[in-house]
Amino acid sequence: MSRKIALITGASAGIGKATATLLAAQQYNLILVARRLNSLTELAQQLEKQYGILTYSRQLDVRNKVAVSDLVNELPEEWQKINVLVNNAGLASGLNTIDEGDTNDWDVMIDTNIKGLLYVTRAVVPLMKKHQIGHIINIGSIAGKEIYNNGNVYCATKHAVDALNKSMRLELSRFPIKVTAIHPGAVETEFSIVRFHGDAERAAKVYEGFENLVADDIAEAIWFAVSRPAHVNINELTIMPTAQPAAGMIHRKA
Repeated sequence: MSRKIALITGASAGIGKATATLLAAQQYNLILVARRLNSLTELAQQLEKQYGILTYSRQLDVRNKVAVSDLVNELPEEWQKINVLVNNAGLASGLNTIDEGDTNDWDVMIDTNIKGLLYVTRAVVPLMKKHQIGHIINIGSIAGKEIYNNGNVYCATKHAVDALNKSMRLELSRFPIKVTAIHPGAVETEFSIVRFHGDAERAAKVYEGFENLVADDIAEAIWFAVSRPAHVNINELTIMPTAQPAAGMIHRKA
């Protein structure tokens, strides 16, 4: 397989889908994983037809340690030379103060945003080390740099991603494996719908009155990092809407 290979988690929608589309346009073959198999299959077929690339799609919940390990261990040999891993799967669930927080929401965020990222990275890095090549892109958040009211546990998980990104870069650079974090501000995807447990009306209000980021903005930043020469690593990028100078502040039009 002569083309480079990228593995993208949470690839069925949002930033993951946009990144898959952009990398396909750059002639990457893609390993696409997500919980929603129907959406994933539809995307894979579309990208194969449009760009003439190959895809390897599997349903996966990154919280399932055994399933993650099995997925990577069962990759056909021609799919094992993974050049790029995009740790995109992540979510917010709920928006409450600590004393009123739903512990189920906490578990979902911690298990997905931290443990899921760790499980996938732990499974893929040995393949990158074997081939002495690789680039890990960790999707963080402005919430990993700052905190905002009622963001407590979500912010904590993204602060953990920020710390893990720095640790990975320190530990893996000698192989050499690049490590980059992309920290977006307000991006209109399904993020707020998930946070508010399917309340689309409440989610829409998050993006009212200003021009938010879109998934393509973040995909383009990922491509910028991935496309640098071998001797250049983009440690991290924080990307905000112009109207959002800080995590908890958005200037909205009247």
